Amino acid sequence: MGTAAGIVEITSGDELRELLGRPTPQAAGKVRTRLHEHDKRWLAQSPFCLVATSAADGSCDVSPKGDPPGFTVVLDDTTIAVPERPGNRRADGFHNILSNPRIGLIYLVPGRGDTLRVNGRARLVRDAPFFDRMVVKGHRPQLAVLVEIDEVFFHCSKAFLRSGLWKPETWNPDAVPSRARISKSLERPEDALEDLERYYGPQYAGRLYD
Repeated sequence: MGTAAGIVEITSGDELRELLGRPTPQAAGKVRTRLHEHDKRWLAQSPFCLVATSAADGSCDVSPKGDPPGFTVVLDDTTIAVPERPGNRRADGFHNILSNPRIGLIYLVPGRGDTLRVNGRARLVRDAPFFDRMVVKGHRPQLAVLVEIDEVFFHCSKAFLRSGLWKPETWNPDAVPSRARISKSLERPEDALEDLERYYGPQYAGRLYD
């Protein structure tokens, strides 16, 4: 693999520590192994998370998951469950879990810059009594990711503050092509743009649980 001229690579942990310094005792010690009541309240208000997995060969995936707030079910102080909803059926993260159960999740609450991070070991389950708590608009999930928690902690808001993510005055969604145009260019070139615009139009939100 080629590299551009002028790139100076970091190749050791010692070199990294020399550059970045060491974490404060507070940062190093904030990792917990069980859910606190603050964590449970956060999960109850979070409508969105990012799920990171990797296969046994090291290939990685990050998938967004979203549902009404509280979609992640807290089963006990060390176990949570995340429902799966209809999607593109690639199931990249699920295949990863089958070969490597390690998983990382970041939970967002709209308007908040801090995030809740959960690391643990995952299993795929196709049915369980708690599935009844995951029904949305009559849709009972076909499977869920059961996560046994190893680490949980809150992450600071600096990334969100730097990016201005929650500031509407910084938003410019029309600066990039529409979802229909992206699909036409990269995924479904044989389809007419007008058909794709209709598909991704206002009625798209009505098919979220189909």
